[in-house]
Amino acid sequence: MANKLSNFGKALLRRRPLNFNSEETQFARCLSTLDLIALGVGSTLGAGVYVLAGEVARDKAGPAIVLCFLIAALSSMLAGLCYAEFGARVPKTGSAYLYSYVTVGEIWAFITGWNLILSYVIGTASVARAWSSTFDNLVEQKISNFFKASMAMKVPGGVLADYPDLFALILILLLTGLLAFGVNESALVNKIFTGINLVVLSFIIISGFVKGDTTNWNLTEEDYRLSLSLSLSPLRVEKEFGAGGFVPFGLAGVLSGAATCFYAFVGFDCIATTSEEAKNPMRSIPIGIVASLLICFFAYFGVSAALTMMMPYYQLDTQSPLPEAFTHVGWAPARYIVAVGSLCALSTSLLGSMFPMPRVIYAMAEDGLLFRILSRINARTKTPLLATIVSGIVAALMAFLFDLAALVDLMSIGTLLAYSLVAICVLILRYQPGTLNSSSQTEKLVELVEGEKVAVSGGDSGEEMDDGPLEESFSIKLLFSPSGKTPTQTSGTIVYATTAIISVLITVLCIVLANCLPMLLDGHAAVILTCVILGLLCIMCVIIIWRQPESREALTFKVPLLPWLPLFSVFVNIYLMMQLDMGTWIRFTVWMVVGFAIYFFYGIRNSSESTKGSSPRKYEPTLQTKSPIYRGAPDDSDVEAGSP
Repeated sequence: MANKLSNFGKALLRRRPLNFNSEETQFARCLSTLDLIALGVGSTLGAGVYVLAGEVARDKAGPAIVLCFLIAALSSMLAGLCYAEFGARVPKTGSAYLYSYVTVGEIWAFITGWNLILSYVIGTASVARAWSSTFDNLVEQKISNFFKASMAMKVPGGVLADYPDLFALILILLLTGLLAFGVNESALVNKIFTGINLVVLSFIIISGFVKGDTTNWNLTEEDYRLSLSLSLSPLRVEKEFGAGGFVPFGLAGVLSGAATCFYAFVGFDCIATTSEEAKNPMRSIPIGIVASLLICFFAYFGVSAALTMMMPYYQLDTQSPLPEAFTHVGWAPARYIVAVGSLCALSTSLLGSMFPMPRVIYAMAEDGLLFRILSRINARTKTPLLATIVSGIVAALMAFLFDLAALVDLMSIGTLLAYSLVAICVLILRYQPGTLNSSSQTEKLVELVEGEKVAVSGGDSGEEMDDGPLEESFSIKLLFSPSGKTPTQTSGTIVYATTAIISVLITVLCIVLANCLPMLLDGHAAVILTCVILGLLCIMCVIIIWRQPESREALTFKVPLLPWLPLFSVFVNIYLMMQLDMGTWIRFTVWMVVGFAIYFFYGIRNSSESTKGSSPRKYEPTLQTKSPIYRGAPDDSDVEAGSP
């Protein structure tokens, strides 16, 4: 019985070794760095810039919304840097799913991939409905009125929408066809729409600084009362106006607004799924992620500054702030320019949600965790055709039938979970012996937790490594005073275990902060003591990780400030996850039950890692998937530096 449980546990935590000396990818390597930047900007800079800025400025932050976007951008950059390093390390399709598979094990990889699929499906359906609604507003609700009159769906429970959105369904199917036709064509359409969107946003920013008035950043209560010409209760003044000035709702408003604005930067991770379609992924992916986040930050910062200078923040319309702002300054016809930019932004955001979805499905199917038929690559278009069609049909049906308002928060769980796991994986790998770019050293990483003895060699060249011993006996002293300056198997295991412990501590701390923050601010002794103890334990874990020797592996991009930056990213992501309501977590549980049913009844037995027989590190390419399979340690001369 104990042996069976041990084997079951090893099966859940088995890792996928990487072999960069395998056959070339089946995808078409046609995406330049500019294509990746356009893809990241298009998927991130969606409708949020046209709606979110007004909502946050009106209700939470006032003119200090520019600070909200600054804080949110810094938080997103933490996750972006972790993705950038992994993009330089692992130039393979799969994004966070693959990063988890090679680092923390199969079950975590499946959880990550399964939730990424959920995020992309709901994201695609919700953006398609937003596109349909925006277009419907331009034609004065004629489309929605027709469907409500002829095809109304009156179903109790609020699961189904008021009417089937045929427009959204057709839009998704058209873009599915575009994605199935080829990545080059998709990238070209994305660049055109992203370019138009950026031109419109530039017009908005310039117009705001021309027609805006900086006195709107220093309003007083008298200005507020005069604008409404009403006698107002103090409660209404506090709710709608705050205290006036640049930060009318105080620090709490800025932080609350920053948490909302964080989701405006979600989407850049789609760049990481293009690893096998980028011409030079080890260089292009880090540049694409960082550059797209910077462009999005300047766009959000500029639009929010222009908006709050054009119009007093308490008069902003939360549904369509920009058209109302242009009307306020006497430029009403500019609302049509804004409408064009909004539709282009929604189009690129929709394409950005749909582009990575079939590629994650393909990566999971190729590894056997999902049905392998979904991993087939079309010989002519060089795209995962069946995965593209299936994911497009599912998203189209969701947009057609369902009311997605209650499901959108599920996107946040999937995305934030992926961000957290990528940060953890980066932290673990930076303190391991060896390198992912050498098969013999990859074995050391794969066997780390199993505790197997590994021969120390620099490949097949016969030269011994001079990095010091890979094996050493564990002692308490090694936690704070390692014996050398290069990672060993023991130091790597220490980092692995300590990272697992601090992840649990951070999760508990975030649960306490999310549920007991008012008690903490009121000075409740038990809550303060709990937070202090958890904080001290976290600091001790950080010090233990920091004291361990770091890998000297040469990479085109590395996350700075280890281990602080990845762990802070994990804290931010988990804290935001804990802000979601109980209903969202219940729906998330249902989704995970379905996923685990697929994994335990199909994936765990059909996984490529479970079908290797008695030689777990010997692979052959299969005829069905032609997946790169490990065949032992190749000659180092065969592995070109920097090549996938």
